[in-house]
Amino acid sequence: MTGLRRGGGTTALVGREDEQAELVAFVKSATGRALVLRGETGVGKSALLSHAAALAEQEGHPVLRVAGVEAESELPYAGLHQFLHPLLADVARLDDGARAVFDAVFGGVQGDPPSVMALGIAVLGLLSLSSAQRPLLLVLDDAQWLDDSSAAIYGFVGRRLVGSPAKMLVAVRTDLTSRFDTAALPELPITALTDADAARLLDDRYPELSRRVRRIVLEQARGNPLALVELPAHFAGRLDDLPVEDLIGQHGVPLPRRLQHMFGTRICALDERVRTELLMGALDGAGTPSGTDAVPGTRRGMHDADAAVAAGLLDIDVVTGDLVFRHPLVRSAVIRMATPNQRRAAHLALARFHRENLERRATHLAAATVDPDEDVAGVLEAAAGSATRRGGALAAVTWLTRAAELSENHADRSRRLTDAAFVAGHAARLGQANRLVRAGLATGSTDSPASVLAAAYRALYQDGDVRSTHRQVSAAIEKLRDTEKLRDAGTAVADGAAGPDEVLTRLVNLLLAISQFSGDRATWESTRGLLASLGGLVTEHSRLYGDTWSDVIRHGAGWAGPVRRAAASLSELEPWAVTRLGVSAYHLDVLNHYRPHLQRVVDRELETGAVATGMVMLHQIMLDQMTAGEWARAEDTGQRGLDLATEHGHHLFAAQSRAYLAQLAALRGQVRQARDLQAEVDAWARPRGLGFLTQVADSAGATAALGSGDHETAYLYAIGITEPGTFRPYAYQASRTLLDLVEAARCTGRVVQARAHALAARDTGLPEVSPRLALVTYGALAMTAEDEREAAEMFTRAASHPDAGRFPFELARIRLAHGIRVRHVQGPAAARRYVVPAAEAFERLGAVGWTERARAELRSTGAPPPVPALDPASLTWQERRIADLAASGLTNKEIGRRMHLSPRTVSSHLYRVFPKLGITARAALRDALSRTDAAQV
Repeated sequence: MTGLRRGGGTTALVGREDEQAELVAFVKSATGRALVLRGETGVGKSALLSHAAALAEQEGHPVLRVAGVEAESELPYAGLHQFLHPLLADVARLDDGARAVFDAVFGGVQGDPPSVMALGIAVLGLLSLSSAQRPLLLVLDDAQWLDDSSAAIYGFVGRRLVGSPAKMLVAVRTDLTSRFDTAALPELPITALTDADAARLLDDRYPELSRRVRRIVLEQARGNPLALVELPAHFAGRLDDLPVEDLIGQHGVPLPRRLQHMFGTRICALDERVRTELLMGALDGAGTPSGTDAVPGTRRGMHDADAAVAAGLLDIDVVTGDLVFRHPLVRSAVIRMATPNQRRAAHLALARFHRENLERRATHLAAATVDPDEDVAGVLEAAAGSATRRGGALAAVTWLTRAAELSENHADRSRRLTDAAFVAGHAARLGQANRLVRAGLATGSTDSPASVLAAAYRALYQDGDVRSTHRQVSAAIEKLRDTEKLRDAGTAVADGAAGPDEVLTRLVNLLLAISQFSGDRATWESTRGLLASLGGLVTEHSRLYGDTWSDVIRHGAGWAGPVRRAAASLSELEPWAVTRLGVSAYHLDVLNHYRPHLQRVVDRELETGAVATGMVMLHQIMLDQMTAGEWARAEDTGQRGLDLATEHGHHLFAAQSRAYLAQLAALRGQVRQARDLQAEVDAWARPRGLGFLTQVADSAGATAALGSGDHETAYLYAIGITEPGTFRPYAYQASRTLLDLVEAARCTGRVVQARAHALAARDTGLPEVSPRLALVTYGALAMTAEDEREAAEMFTRAASHPDAGRFPFELARIRLAHGIRVRHVQGPAAARRYVVPAAEAFERLGAVGWTERARAELRSTGAPPPVPALDPASLTWQERRIADLAASGLTNKEIGRRMHLSPRTVSSHLYRVFPKLGITARAALRDALSRTDAAQV
């Protein structure tokens, strides 16, 4: 028999020979692995889990059990608690970093909420430690009910068990979606029993069954073990007297529903006290098998329910003696059979039981309360804040929405719906955010500031609308400003108009984001004028954003220090506040101070939290990787951001990802790819007035043209961003393309324009704004100096800048340009000290066009091109396989078909391979691979 007594042990299995053989091999495997059992309700998944657990215990392996419970599916990390509690002694033996990760999630200490990767790695470390003496088996039953946060961690761990001594066995239902549907773990389908095995199971359990009833049960059960065992028991004592239609039940109703109805008839036969006990257990997640209670006392157990045991609804756990539900369908039936008033009363009692547990108390109060209640709404709001800080933005949306429903006045209802829409928007749930906005319209007008906020957020990030959103948000801010002026003047305002500060701050920050994406002077001047009229209503952070996002040349001086210092307290901020500061850090070229935190939390936000904010984090990580010369990683990060933005319908973020990928392709000399992406971005962004993106596209065009030696085209792109000798106000790429414009002008004979632009950079004070601007300003002055003394002095100031090493591409360009100048004035020998390190840097970066230019200059100095040190270990197995196939003469398309990759992905891999092998062209692959193999011998 397969899996019917979930708590009281299992009898011998009937049939399932193939599945049993698979599980034996799984348990006895010498290495760690994961396996997902997938099947319909009652098909025997739990019995097979118990069978595998028994096999493991016979081998001397410890077994940890976790069970998903629908009542806990909205509680962040509830499923992970079950895993951690039995291993607390081992957690104490972990290093400080791993313990800090667990403490940050489960409330032990304050700190950065860890990412899925950080927490997953900590769990893997704990599993490895716990399995050091004996291999450990982790069993996850009813995994479709695990909360999203826990399921994400288990999926991460399951994909990385190979080579460890731990194994993970998971059971999920086919009729419900879960994160394990996309976890990419091996699966074992669990189907119905064969006709012969079904008959054998029925005969073993009910040998005295009449032929007529036996035929009907077999026909209706269709090989489902639970139905085979429960249907005869349901009709005990009256099988032969009932008409066929009563035995069959409702025509067309799915088998699980009929089984649930069958359990319901047994529940109805119990007295009210026992039914209440079962209801309390079902609503609180109690009644699961031993070993799955996260912490003793976390769930309220069931007591004095012997009648339910006798009715076949509960079992007694053989290990703990606790009462457990015979099957999840019993739990569902208990809840379904209760009246709404009975369920509310049970939830209220459970809320009192969990008065010290904020999130569990909130869950039960939300279900227990019917009429508006500000105290309950406050508890739900507090729970939402707790969930957000721990990476549970989706749970926060649910609690804030319910808090709004229970608010006692229109102002609080509107505020909480706005908060819910705000969090939903950052979680990339734009449709849900829009519905929440529409729900909020019942408490106010369609042009209320809160409604405008959510609608404009959606219009900006989904459609790239900066024109109408700027007008609407500006009008909403003016409305709130005038309300505050009336209040300050002592004039009565309408009920519900109190407390605009939070909505106003969000509107201001959104207006700043709209203005940044517009990249338009008139738009920015309108925004800054409106903010000036607000006076003290604008927060210090919003002022920081306004100065650094708009025009760092004119307004950014003095902000670098505060932005760097803010990096020390990022863990105390909401994720969207972190990314706003990250944007400022990017403009001030101090994003490297933020990247460690961003990399720690980005996976958490993308998996279980603020997904849209996670996409912004990916942009910022990519930009810093590009700055630091980590171009292969930057491409992976950018492609990941593009895939997510496309999946979630964030067209603005998708275009932004393409723009940054175009810049990266231009840096690497992938001219065709850069121009294709540039054209795609320009076609989408320019009609919408998205100057921020069209400037990035023009910058990519200039860089790609320079790398390929097309200096006239580079100059035309550069002056499209800003004219020589000036820095167009509120054009953020104007300062970032300083070297491009200067070099393109010099190489096309526009020496006067090049010099004027370098001097403008100095006179405008760019070196005081950021370290990168200091580096490129001194570099531009060295390139355009009218005498050699100034050239040497400016070059020395650039090369010796304390932060010069953080910008390897810019530094290499400045060295190469200075080396060329020195060769013309002092001769080849003197130039080598500048050209050699420049060539080596371009080789390391994988800047193909620039590498060829540097090598040509090296030949002009009489020095041989540097032979890069081969690092065969740096090639991944996939990169080596692609390189081998390319060296054999296959095209990217042919390689892609063979390795199930797109031709574009193959191309990306090859561009990562080239700099690792010290080559710049496909034709050199064969020789480079031969040298690599020789180096390994």
